[in-house]
Amino acid sequence: MTVGFIGGKFLPLHLGHVYAIVQASSIVDELYVVLSHSEIRDRELCLNTKMNDIPAQIRLRWLSQLTKDMPHVKVISIEDDQDNANYNWADGAQFIKKAIGKPINFVFSSEIDYIEIFKELYPNTEHKLIDPMRALVNISATAIRRDGVFRHWEFIPDFVKPYFVKKVVVVGTESCGKSTLTKNLAKIYNTTYVEEYGRTICEELGGCDGIMVQEDYQKIAYGHKMAEFKAIDMANKLVFIDTEAIVTQFYSNLYNDEHQPVLDEIAKLQNYDLWLFLEPDVKWVDDGLRVHGEDEERYQNNRHLKTLLDKQNIEYHRLTGSYENRLNGAIESIEQLLKG
Repeated sequence: MTVGFIGGKFLPLHLGHVYAIVQASSIVDELYVVLSHSEIRDRELCLNTKMNDIPAQIRLRWLSQLTKDMPHVKVISIEDDQDNANYNWADGAQFIKKAIGKPINFVFSSEIDYIEIFKELYPNTEHKLIDPMRALVNISATAIRRDGVFRHWEFIPDFVKPYFVKKVVVVGTESCGKSTLTKNLAKIYNTTYVEEYGRTICEELGGCDGIMVQEDYQKIAYGHKMAEFKAIDMANKLVFIDTEAIVTQFYSNLYNDEHQPVLDEIAKLQNYDLWLFLEPDVKWVDDGLRVHGEDEERYQNNRHLKTLLDKQNIEYHRLTGSYENRLNGAIESIEQLLKG
């Protein structure tokens, strides 16, 4: 029975890694994929690059997803506290040998520079190079960290992409263009979006004012969040989201005069990359569900929603004026987000 291992930081996991792991798995009876990580070393690698450090748990999760249907492949995690410049390869080799616990026949890598060090550390093991010249998959984790993940999006496995998707949420009160802007942005950026789930519930009930009960708002928050997860899984770099839990809380205040702690807790767990706030300075349109069309009422509701956002320390980009201005203002903010 032949045993081999392939190690790395997988910061991030890319299709070059995938190719190497699959090739290695075809050569041995048992393959160990070793995630080597250190908070210090990983932080140093991402310093002054276009990528933030990725927790080891997330990278371990990716490797598990990759190999879940490969029964002869085992993923192991080895942590140390060393920095990048002073990494002790000999100690690392001992940790790997101990974790595998059996004779190792092959060590796999794509690095020519590792030939001598592996010959010294694994003298009875064959070092097998896989695509060292990057002829088949021309990518490296160093390049992705340097240039940013979106520059090399085609080399990111589909199950890894959701981690990097930027979440843009559009908020505002009634009839300020949220739904239209959300859909138009999704079309422009060729990606997914999440519709306002509260509208779905109201359409099922035949209205909102006077007939909503406490549980409806909880159902809206939970249903909306599940729709977000699905949209993120299918997204192309960005996902656009029409409203969220704070807006749901606003409507609970508005229609039922009730502030629900559970909605606050959901709001605290939200992690959006960009908030776009639409001011109510466009014409109010009656769509059969809206009931707060008077100017003073609209601006009073607008102030109340801002108060709720401020309580959660939300920083948002205000969009005002014509629909054209709102669209262009949104695009400008999104482009800055993508560059960052």
